[in-house]
Amino acid sequence: MTRAIPLYERTVDDAVRVLGEDHPSTLTSRNNLAGAYESAGDLTRAIPLYERTVDDAVRVLGEDHPSTLTSRNNLAGAYESAGDLTRAIPLYEQVLNNCVRVLGEKHPTTRVVQANLTHAKFEADKSPRSS
Repeated sequence: MTRAIPLYERTVDDAVRVLGEDHPSTLTSRNNLAGAYESAGDLTRAIPLYERTVDDAVRVLGEDHPSTLTSRNNLAGAYESAGDLTRAIPLYEQVLNNCVRVLGEKHPTTRVVQANLTHAKFEADKSPRSS
């Protein structure tokens, strides 16, 4: 994945230059770059980029847009990857509620978010609790 990162970075730069910061394709490209950072284990770059992408998606596309829901799910996944289940689980729950309301219970995105939430809760249950 690390070899792909420069290509993702160039794609984001080109999308910003040609389409603008707020174009939906630019937002998708930024989300994909954050995913590449996450896959490479670079959460210090992935999480802020996901957070920015979610903020921009909410502003540009709205809370309920499928791309916004996907970006929020991805941000929750990055929190989970960083071991921050206290941020990941509530975000997964919010995304799941929105997905069920907007897309329906059987939509593939809804099912992915449900599986992610289930996994995060499983991880939380098996981690040692502080007294």
